[in-house]
Amino acid sequence: MNSRQRIATTLQHREPDRVPFDLSSTPVTGIHVRAYEGLRRGLGLSVERPAIYHMMQQLAVVGDDVHEALDTDARGSRPLPPTAWQLEVRRQSGYEYFTDDWGVVRRRNLDGGQYFDLCGSPLAAATTPRQIEQYAWPEPDEEARFALLLQQAQTVRDSDRAFVLGGICAGMMEMGQWMRGYETFFCDLAGDRSMAEALCDKITELKMRYWDRALDVVGRQVDVIQEGDDYGAQQGPQVAPPLWREVFKPRLRQLLGFIRARAPGVPIFFHSCGAIRDIVPDLIEVGVDALNPVQVAAAGMDSAALKRDFGDALSFWGGGVDTQQVLPNGTPQQVRDEVRRRIDDLAPGGGFVFAAVHNIQGDVPPENILAMRQALSEYGAYF
Repeated sequence: MNSRQRIATTLQHREPDRVPFDLSSTPVTGIHVRAYEGLRRGLGLSVERPAIYHMMQQLAVVGDDVHEALDTDARGSRPLPPTAWQLEVRRQSGYEYFTDDWGVVRRRNLDGGQYFDLCGSPLAAATTPRQIEQYAWPEPDEEARFALLLQQAQTVRDSDRAFVLGGICAGMMEMGQWMRGYETFFCDLAGDRSMAEALCDKITELKMRYWDRALDVVGRQVDVIQEGDDYGAQQGPQVAPPLWREVFKPRLRQLLGFIRARAPGVPIFFHSCGAIRDIVPDLIEVGVDALNPVQVAAAGMDSAALKRDFGDALSFWGGGVDTQQVLPNGTPQQVRDEVRRRIDDLAPGGGFVFAAVHNIQGDVPPENILAMRQALSEYGAYF
């Protein structure tokens, strides 16, 4: 059984030969550049400064030699940025700054900062939905964005791995928080719904335009479609479920329905961090096939209970090891014990692709990453 077959089998809720393994097919199953350099040392591979493909999260481009050494089962791609935008990093007062292609400004502390945090929102001062509509949004279906996509997909398919196609941007909640600012967007939701809904509508429109063109270019090569939004916090959802069902659910249904119509039969992987158990049935209802990251340390996100209650309808892509405490701070044996527990909870009957809970962060030692992979090899075989 090759990797594509392995992932297809488990997403059909059947047991493959072993639990599939993903590292870096998406920007939510990746690895921070510092941890990646350590991993290469731990594998006995040469260490050059790796390329970074996700500036905000500082995610490394994982090399072919690491994919081979760790026997990964999926690789992915995302569109190129618009031609009118170029990455420019500037230094000022102890920080590095850059403005992304959406106009969002981010900065990283030069004294040990590992990520670029939000510090400027281009629609923070908008007061009417018309101003949101008239903003200079990037073109999601510009032809140059797709210049390498078909070649990348064919390369992945030639390697017998599953090809995961990612979207144009984060989801409605995240983009609202970034474009308006966290406080302003939450105030919109609470007190000026028309502003929040105008922004959500615009993001949905841009996403559908992107998927329409992307699936024209590469649809026959796609094994898994990746979308997402961040609806959860550590102890509960970011907004009350009734509000989520009024604002976000119908637009998510529209988006996933559009994708499903353009790519029938292709599983949809959906990322949402945090304590989202209360809306998991809604996610299934609107068309989510595989949930990521399965944040097992968040309230209500017990892996055994999720599998028991939703495993007949939902696959789990992630949840293999806690990245908040166990992977960065545990011993290799504690990592192995955690991996075995999550496999025991999530793997029976298929429906489980192993990945860490979100990206492997910069403070994770290489011995723990290797212990994670070794434990998956040891405990993840079905027969």
